[in-house]
Amino acid sequence: MTPRLPLTICLAALLTVLPLAVSAGSLERFAEFIDKTLTARGGFEQKIFDRNRRLLQESSGVLAFSRPGKFRWTYVKPYAQLIVGDGSKVWIYDEDLKQVTVKKLDQALGSTPAALLAGNNEAMRAFTLTDRGERGGLEWLEAVPRDREGNFQTIRMGFSASGLAAMELVDSLGQRTELKFISLRNNPRLDPALFRFSPPKGADVIGDVK
Repeated sequence: MTPRLPLTICLAALLTVLPLAVSAGSLERFAEFIDKTLTARGGFEQKIFDRNRRLLQESSGVLAFSRPGKFRWTYVKPYAQLIVGDGSKVWIYDEDLKQVTVKKLDQALGSTPAALLAGNNEAMRAFTLTDRGERGGLEWLEAVPRDREGNFQTIRMGFSASGLAAMELVDSLGQRTELKFISLRNNPRLDPALFRFSPPKGADVIGDVK
C-alpha cells in the first residue's frame, strides 16, 4: 500500500474558471483572477511525484472558496480529509485518524499556494511572479516565495483560454504536486456554513484553538 503523504498543498483550495482573452499572458490572467474571482466551486485531481518523477499518490475531491481567507478543500479519494479556512483559522480534519489540527490563518497561509488562490492583493507581495510562456496549451505563471524558508520552492499556475486550469508545485525536498481543476464555477453563491468547522465529538484537537 502506498504510504499516506502529508497533504501540504491543502490550503490551496479554491480555483475558478475566468473569461479571459486568448491572447493574454499569464501575468494578465493572474491579475484578473485576483481582481474578479471572489468565490469559486469545483473539483480537482491531484498527483504527487517524488524527485525522480515516481508517482507516489493520486487523489481527488472538491473545493470551494470565498476570498479572502475562507475555503473548503475536501479530499474524497483515497483518504477522507477536510480542510476549512474560516477567515481566522485553518482546520484540518483527518477522518481516519479522528484528529483535528488547527492553525492561525496568517501562519497557515504565508508563502503557500493558498495565498495565491484564497488570499488578497496583499498576499501577492509574498511572491516574485514571472511569466513562463506557453506549454501544453496553457499559459504558465511562476510564483517563487520571497521567504525561502517556506515549504515550497516554486508554484506554477497554468491558464487556458477559459481560465485557471492547473497548478504545479515543487516543495523543498523536490517532491512535485500536479493539480488539474474540473468543472469549476466562477463566483457562485456559496452557503457561509461551508466555511465553518466544529471538531467532531471524540476527535483529538491539536494546535492553536484559542
